[in-house]
Amino acid sequence: MKKISHTFVVCAYKESPYLEECIRSLEAQTVKTNIIIVTSTPCVFLIDIANRHHIELFINPGEGGITQDWNFGLSCVTTKYATIAHQDDTYEPNYLEKIINKGKHYKDNLILFTDYYELRNNEKVFNNLNLKIKRLMLIPLKFPRSFSSIFLRRFVLSFGDPICCPAVTYCLKNLDQPIFNNHFISCEDWEAWEKLSKKKGRFVYISEPLMSHRIHEDSTTSEIINDNGRVDENYEMFLKFWHPVFARILNHFYTKSEKSNNL
Repeated sequence: MKKISHTFVVCAYKESPYLEECIRSLEAQTVKTNIIIVTSTPCVFLIDIANRHHIELFINPGEGGITQDWNFGLSCVTTKYATIAHQDDTYEPNYLEKIINKGKHYKDNLILFTDYYELRNNEKVFNNLNLKIKRLMLIPLKFPRSFSSIFLRRFVLSFGDPICCPAVTYCLKNLDQPIFNNHFISCEDWEAWEKLSKKKGRFVYISEPLMSHRIHEDSTTSEIINDNGRVDENYEMFLKFWHPVFARILNHFYTKSEKSNNL
């Protein structure tokens, strides 16, 4: 089977008990692709997994951190497409095939992304308040004619971030790097989508849940929500679209809805 011009960039941090499950889901894709691991916390655990799965391990020589590792990982990619796989998450076998087949129809793709479901206590959760709200928000982007609409994508993003970061594949030839700013600790992906939303090209949405986002007590998302570190960042993002008064109102309700991201 010939490899396609795509790379899964697995961002690994220390010793995740879910990392190998993530890698196996990438190896099980119905189309053959490239897989690399990037980290700013090298250890024997990661070296052992990389060796056992015959995956190249890249060590970030610069400043460590979420966005720093994401940008470093994408800088290591030489293929047309790349997906940043978070170490706790998994992908359905046909995730990449669906992405690539959809991408073939357009030359100006910026990002391509799918719907997702959650893994809670190893149970697949396809419907809860958080997921329902995000799917409702994404309805305007379900139709091919809307993929290239700057107005519609900014309208969607003005009410929050319904795009699941690990569900996104980047068409690197159409994007300027670095993609992520080293500014936020929780809204770094929303900030990137907002920046890209102003760029001519397509946001391609596949409304099928083709990957799983794991929710557990040690996840970065849960830690940030527990520390209420997201509230101020959400407000700063809403200010990019709305008057401060309306931004505060949106932030109040948006923060409430995010509580379902926690166990």
